[in-house]
Amino acid sequence: MIRLMDITEENWLDAASLSVNEAQKKYLAPAIGILARGYVYRDCNARVRVIMNDDVIVGLALVREFTDEPLGYELQQFMIDAKYQGKGYGTEALRLILDELREEGHYDHVEVCVKKDDAEAIRLYEKSGFVDSGYIDEDVPDALNLICRF
Repeated sequence: MIRLMDITEENWLDAASLSVNEAQKKYLAPAIGILARGYVYRDCNARVRVIMNDDVIVGLALVREFTDEPLGYELQQFMIDAKYQGKGYGTEALRLILDELREEGHYDHVEVCVKKDDAEAIRLYEKSGFVDSGYIDEDVPDALNLICRF
């Protein structure tokens, strides 16, 4: 059963050892980088969530809040370890993350930035209710900014 947990003193080393396949590495920070970003964005209420399948860590997610307009959530990083991909864990974990944010209710949407050539990730996000926001970040012109409204 897929569930989300906070990163803890007990699980962070296991979480840091996660990795995606070679083709996906150009799209994501390494797991240790995701953990570091959680600390760096602490002033933005960042939280790193461990994605568990029963008692096994299968992935990581980093969510933070935007501190400038428009206010909202940002799914900054989201990964499933290479050996656990293709089992539906990503779809279920993303649903749980969206449910948590919706229930928390600070904002009415979550955004994610995805490279335009990362078709697999775009498909996952669109299947979960994300649509192209139309915003183009001049610092990342090769990326789509997707939004999911609650």
